[in-house]
Amino acid sequence: MQRKYLKDLIEWMNDPKRKPLMVWGARQVGKSYLVEELFAKVYYKDRYLKIDLSNDDDFVEYAENNSSLEKVLEYIELHYNFVPDKNHLLFFDEAQECPSIVKMMKHFEEKRKEIPVIVSGSLVRLRIHRDSKKTKKKFLFPVGKINQLYVYPMTFDEFLMNYNINKYNFVKKHFEEKSSIDTDIHNELIDDFRTYMFIGGMPEVVDTFLSNSDNRISAFKAANKKIKEIYEDYLDDMGLYQTSTESIIRSRLIYKDIYKQLNKENKNFKISNTVDGAKNRDMINPYFWLTTANVVLQSFCLKEKVTSPLIKDDDSLFRMYLSDVGMFAYQSGLKYESFLIDKDNSLSGIYYENYVATELVARRVELFYWRGKRESELEFIIDVGQSVVPIDVKKGKSRLNSLSEYRNHNKKDIAIKVSSNHYGYDEENMLLTIPFYYLSFYLDSICN
Repeated sequence: MQRKYLKDLIEWMNDPKRKPLMVWGARQVGKSYLVEELFAKVYYKDRYLKIDLSNDDDFVEYAENNSSLEKVLEYIELHYNFVPDKNHLLFFDEAQECPSIVKMMKHFEEKRKEIPVIVSGSLVRLRIHRDSKKTKKKFLFPVGKINQLYVYPMTFDEFLMNYNINKYNFVKKHFEEKSSIDTDIHNELIDDFRTYMFIGGMPEVVDTFLSNSDNRISAFKAANKKIKEIYEDYLDDMGLYQTSTESIIRSRLIYKDIYKQLNKENKNFKISNTVDGAKNRDMINPYFWLTTANVVLQSFCLKEKVTSPLIKDDDSLFRMYLSDVGMFAYQSGLKYESFLIDKDNSLSGIYYENYVATELVARRVELFYWRGKRESELEFIIDVGQSVVPIDVKKGKSRLNSLSEYRNHNKKDIAIKVSSNHYGYDEENMLLTIPFYYLSFYLDSICN
């Protein structure tokens, strides 16, 4: 399994000014695999030590009771027969189980900067937040003392890279040439994209699907089973690092209700539809848990005139998406049997909207949408340089009513339509149409 993040790790390794690296990401997005299998085993072969903080109780106890970096390094030398130095990588995994190691990254940067150190974790911020509230001691996060890398589920281009490298290179080449792809191949790529929409980007799910690719039905069935396991793991995780049983229950209710709320005519998330009588102000802890754990993506409403930088207007109006399109398909109740019979009609517009949300967030783009009068809306608004770019997400062809309404309040500038249509540019309407399979490449071109 290949990940684009490998190049970020290589750049970090070669940077003479590198700092200890914190690798963030939700559960099961492939952080450990990325760091150990793709990076450490290749670039530090036989010269790295991985300490899994989730099952090395003796080390965790020692590190929690000893704040001295030198003592911890001595412990590592004695108990692991490993001498950390500039040529040997230290990898601490599952850092939420040992917040002292996160704090110690500051000391690595100040005292032993030559040692390459990577720390990864999924619920680190939530553990620190919970512990700080319980002990009433503020945790001083090592801001300015670390480099950071955020890992997300596989975007479509990563999926295609592993699914069919020749198609990946073909699509990348044609995008860079700004050319449309012939209809037969275009339709084939849209079909591949819809496969991704059902499978999603969780590495273990993609690997399961590819491992069973000799039998298409078996591949979808096995992948669906794996998604179910991860989905249930996510629900179980919501019991971690929350301060009350009520908050845990509400987090699970919100998470399980996202497809249903997006499937309404008004897609704004309304908490009273999930928890009777509840208001958004009652949901601060559940919202915080879900968004901080990166399992839910929140998009805020903008109205009428939009200016850069984008700032949310009204906290009471927002939408929520799931962090992975495969999890979204699973939550919707979509069965692989019906999906294989009719892929096109199995996926309504909100599936594609959730897809675009995941692609944007994977590039650290904050989510906003625009609402005008007379029910007009644009699914996403993004900052590109000094320009504000509206993005219209449509399953197929669409009218430009919402874009016209948006331009009544904002200057006419380029707009993006992401759909199953061919690549092309409408000069009169200043509208760039991007097929779904080009979106990853387009976003990389404007977000780097």
